[in-house]
Amino acid sequence: MRLNVLIADDEPLAREGLRMLLSKDPDVSAIHEAKNGREAVTAIRERRPDLVFLDVQMPETDGFAVVREVGVSRMPATVFVTAHDRYAISAFEINAIDYLLKPVTEARFAQALERAKARLGSKETGDASRQILSLLETLASPQRFLERLAVRSAGKTVFVDVKDVDWIAAAENYVELHCGKASHLLHVAMNTLEKSLDPEMFLRVHRSTIVNVKRIQSLQPAAHGEYVITLRTGAELQSGRTYHEKLKVLSINPF
Repeated sequence: MRLNVLIADDEPLAREGLRMLLSKDPDVSAIHEAKNGREAVTAIRERRPDLVFLDVQMPETDGFAVVREVGVSRMPATVFVTAHDRYAISAFEINAIDYLLKPVTEARFAQALERAKARLGSKETGDASRQILSLLETLASPQRFLERLAVRSAGKTVFVDVKDVDWIAAAENYVELHCGKASHLLHVAMNTLEKSLDPEMFLRVHRSTIVNVKRIQSLQPAAHGEYVITLRTGAELQSGRTYHEKLKVLSINPF
């Protein structure tokens, strides 16, 4: 397989980093660059790349505008590149679209490239187009998230503002909401509640723990890619190793 690849990113260092990683792969025969969305649209139409690494946050014409202008059905295989916008990341994950999170690591890049090759080898262009269309629809119609929770206890209902929740723990068929010194039991599955919470505010850090990111005071790396998370209340939580990359994003400044 010989790959004709386009890198579309407005940051010169980002383009240089992706070019360097691509140049190590013997299957890559040509690498083209576009430094903005307009150039990306022109390059896709004229050079017909097999694969595009497309930056989401570009001025004027962003990555999603590029897809809309080219047309979903005419887009090459695409790996989106994004900074730490947790809402966008959630949208990619929901729609099974591959993405790279800046700064791009060599291991994650290799994984994304292999997945792209597998898709190209199997000619699943129809599935890829449907996934991109679904992604655009998700971003165009953002989900409304819960703002408060009704907790029933001792014959009465207590209303808890979601923004006041520090962290959430799984407790068999319930979840335990920790709000300062108070805690409340809510009869709902952890996975169900997670889908109803704003990913800009809440982050799953363990299979049994969700944290309000605004309550995090510090992150301390621990063994096996885990973190010790200290909240402003003084509570200490342990992350799971599979959530390492999501937590790493929190420690990266956007500049």
